[in-house]
Amino acid sequence: MRNLTILVCAVMAFWAAPLRAAFAAEDVPAEVAEQVLAADVVILGEVHDNPHHHQVQAAMVAEMQPKAIVWEMLTEEGAGRVNATLISEPDKLAAAVRWAELGWPPLAMYLPIFRATPDAPLYGALVPRAAARAAMETGAATALGADAARYGLTVPLAPEEQAAREADQQIAHCNALPEEMLPQMVAIQRLRDAVLARAVLRAMRETGGPVAVITGNGHARKDRGVPVYLARLEPGLRVFVLGQSEDGRVDGGYDAVIDSPAAEREDPCAAFAPQD
Repeated sequence: MRNLTILVCAVMAFWAAPLRAAFAAEDVPAEVAEQVLAADVVILGEVHDNPHHHQVQAAMVAEMQPKAIVWEMLTEEGAGRVNATLISEPDKLAAAVRWAELGWPPLAMYLPIFRATPDAPLYGALVPRAAARAAMETGAATALGADAARYGLTVPLAPEEQAAREADQQIAHCNALPEEMLPQMVAIQRLRDAVLARAVLRAMRETGGPVAVITGNGHARKDRGVPVYLARLEPGLRVFVLGQSEDGRVDGGYDAVIDSPAAEREDPCAAFAPQD
């Protein structure tokens, strides 16, 4: 982790004073640390199966000590079961939130984040399967319900934006999706962004903030993800967005990007390759 390369979106004229211990352990620039500590909402992106990314998130959370954490990985019900005692017993934690059923990487990767602020209330923003199916069948607006217009889901994306998002979905799914599924996948992504933003606003309202958000880079990105919804609904919020790249590669815009080596993983597209 000490060899992480730091890519900061804004050009920095100089390095500020030495970082506090938690940030220094992850080689986070002082300017980034200052912006994190000044924000109402800190969105911490990740590549889900990269353990380095979770270590950075844990260091950020430990230093900022948020009043609440919003988790893409947890259902609202599951997040409500978590407390400090449960966090100290990983097997019981996994059972309580039904981690094995949710399809995420091993809970061990995320435990440092849970342990960084064990007493902070957690807010789950995982879209239930039924809602995801509804988004595919009838659109994101119908799946979100009464708040859809406020979140902009009743308005179709501009054609060029829709095409760009469909292309991204195709690449993310190894160019194996039928063309007719691509609009459905974009609808689900929009729904997930909106549900995350809704959880952030609820957490701010109930705790006063600051709020940390643990989510994938795709939902964190400033050009189309959760920050867009927050700016629409609460333009006065001070939002800081961290993206995390692998070997210098990441899509989208962020306030800062921290780079780390790519995680060791099997080729996710190998299953779609022609068989000899």
